[in-house]
Amino acid sequence: MDTKALYITAVVIAAISGGYYYYSGKGKKLDADSARNMTYSADGIHLLQTNEKGQLYVIAQVDHLEQDLRVKTSKLVNLNASMYRNNQVDSTFFAKEARSYNDNEKVVLTGQVQATKLGEQGKLVFVTDELTGYPKLHMLETKKLVNVNTPSAQFVSQGLKADLNAGQYEFFHIRGKYAPQ
Repeated sequence: MDTKALYITAVVIAAISGGYYYYSGKGKKLDADSARNMTYSADGIHLLQTNEKGQLYVIAQVDHLEQDLRVKTSKLVNLNASMYRNNQVDSTFFAKEARSYNDNEKVVLTGQVQATKLGEQGKLVFVTDELTGYPKLHMLETKKLVNVNTPSAQFVSQGLKADLNAGQYEFFHIRGKYAPQ
């Protein structure tokens, strides 16, 4: 067989295969599948988020973000965030690293974690090595050692469960001092 005929046959087969692939929609499906499996990263992030009523919900700064769309997880480095309620700062969070799971349903803060709840009686500050938060539920928990500072008390707790909506906090094996004003 002539080489020229061989080339023409190969081009015709490639054109037919490409046309079939293009018009059958498999090309678009592969694009969507590959985008879903991608991992994204970004540096120097400034986030401003509102709730469904258009009110300010979160302002955050992050030095570095890695997001895996396939498993819906994120890793943030040097998270500094403020959560708002009724357009007023309600709580602040700092951590060297944060990992979020299932599209931010659960967030685990690690490394020099500081969480501050602002209230009518002043600041309630939690300092720990690890803190798990559930942002949509406004709940926090940890089994790690927590240093707690309030205007009238300083104490250490071996764990914490907090419902920020109700203002209820549960501490375990407390040691500290209480000096009411």
